[in-house]
Amino acid sequence: MAKSLESEHPIKAYGYAARDISGVLSPITFSRRSTGSKDVRFKVLYCGICHSDLHFAKNEWGMTTYPIIPGHEIVGVVTEVGTKVEKFKVGDNVGVGCLVGTCGSCQSCANDLESYCPKQILTYGFPYHDGTLTYGGYSDHMVADEHFVLRWPENLPLDSGAPLLCAGITTYSPLRHFGLDKPGMKVGVVGLGGLGHVAVKFAKAFGAEVTVFSTTPAKKQEALEGLKADHFIVSKDPEQMQSAASSLDGIIDTVSANHPISPLLSVLKQDGKLVFVGVPEKPVEIATYSLIMGRKIVSGSATGGLKETQEMLDFAAEHGVTADIELIPIDYLNTAMDRVLKSDVRYRFVIDVAKSLKAP
Repeated sequence: MAKSLESEHPIKAYGYAARDISGVLSPITFSRRSTGSKDVRFKVLYCGICHSDLHFAKNEWGMTTYPIIPGHEIVGVVTEVGTKVEKFKVGDNVGVGCLVGTCGSCQSCANDLESYCPKQILTYGFPYHDGTLTYGGYSDHMVADEHFVLRWPENLPLDSGAPLLCAGITTYSPLRHFGLDKPGMKVGVVGLGGLGHVAVKFAKAFGAEVTVFSTTPAKKQEALEGLKADHFIVSKDPEQMQSAASSLDGIIDTVSANHPISPLLSVLKQDGKLVFVGVPEKPVEIATYSLIMGRKIVSGSATGGLKETQEMLDFAAEHGVTADIELIPIDYLNTAMDRVLKSDVRYRFVIDVAKSLKAP
């Protein structure tokens, strides 16, 4: 007979879970494993809300096992460490992002690219090594293998830094990998949401000249004055797009809604790169001629590995890069999810878990 959520592990825990495709989140009591020799246990202080959390809560990607406790932008303070833990001690501030496990033996793992491991274990909703499901940061505490725990820089805010564990590394990694991290590079960012606004901040911190593309003219002031982008283009305006023809070294496309790709290819220089980090519902259509006549590259990028994520956090701390957030109590979760669906947030919700999550 299968054990209940409350009894499958020895350490009692509580949080908020979705129990069916409605995606409605409500309080839940469950359990976490005891602290293993290489484990770090920490009290959750803050957890960002990613659009992926909504997809999983509603089973929109067809892979959800209920109940599911989302959250993969998690910041906390260490309360216990295993006997073989070397990098952390009680009282340290730490973070956990999208991964809590991998195979540890494939080429991706060997190259510090754990996010491309075919046997990766996501922070919530995936079977862990012991066969039980992982549960995320909408909860009072976490326990994770120290390899997947990140050292939190002293001068990086805990609350507005939390979204960097997903939105930050998702945009930092392609900027670095595709050589768009050098001063003077001309970089485009498509979409000005949770991912896009952080992409603009990192590109500017690298010294790039940044152009924001949006279908919403009202975002011009936010882009130019708030985020200090250099240019703003309404992507559905042919004249504005023509004015930027063949001008950019690369584009980070953060949009998950279906949108035309050919106009974006037209603003790339020869050998320019269009990198997708958003996931549109429908397959994109690309005329190969538009790639051939310019030797242009279309690619995609997931989150980065643990080494690069630590590098990203340290870079963010040094250059003052954080997310623009709205801090909420955990009982506001369902309203927040409704607002995420409507893109009614500038630009990321962060749950004040420590101050608002109470034991049932």
